[in-house]
Amino acid sequence: MGSGSHLKRLAMPRSWPIARKISTWVTRSKPGSHTLELSMPLNLIVRDVLKYASSTREVRHILHKNLVKIDGRLAKNHRRCVGLMDVLSLGEQDYRCVLDRNGKLRYRPIPPSESEWKVCRVEGKTTIKGNLTQLNLHDGRNIVVSDPNEFKTGDSVKIDLTKEKHNVIMEHISFEDGAPAYLIGGIHVGSISHIKEYLEKRSSMPNEVLFDGFGTITRNVFVISDGTPLPGIEVNA
Repeated sequence: MGSGSHLKRLAMPRSWPIARKISTWVTRSKPGSHTLELSMPLNLIVRDVLKYASSTREVRHILHKNLVKIDGRLAKNHRRCVGLMDVLSLGEQDYRCVLDRNGKLRYRPIPPSESEWKVCRVEGKTTIKGNLTQLNLHDGRNIVVSDPNEFKTGDSVKIDLTKEKHNVIMEHISFEDGAPAYLIGGIHVGSISHIKEYLEKRSSMPNEVLFDGFGTITRNVFVISDGTPLPGIEVNA
């Protein structure tokens, strides 16, 4: 499989949009905010996807010149991962990480106004000291909220990336019938459809979400708002 910093290309996630057989090894993401399947290390993005560099040495040079930011914060490690919904800034150009219709991670250009926010899915809730509730988001961040009943697992929140702590919620998006959902898995991956019905299973089977003409399991559903632009994403219905 490789060392802590490398991974065999034949074993890399299928979501990585790079050639699989041109060499033996590939850079492994540093453990962090996203899963390996839904993120890529900066080295591969800058060098192999966006073609800003031709070698890892050149990527490190770009990073050391403070030209790279992730969600508005400087990135220094070439193994730092950039995952789903993250905003990557290279100089004056901003990109958002999305999945295409083939399930491949894409880093698509966005205007400066769209680089000021990101949407995060609520993966769970935790009660912490002081009887406070903490939201656990899909990108690894945690946000403390005052009302534990306002948010539920599966909801999404729009985060303001211009604030220093990045914990300011601009919008709460509920997981409910009629809500637009960005599909991040299954045969309809990379498209947006509206939720018709949520089926909660009384068994070990995963809960299911029904759309117009198809259904999928809940982990493939990422609710967004009608006013949330995602670059290059198709709307089914």
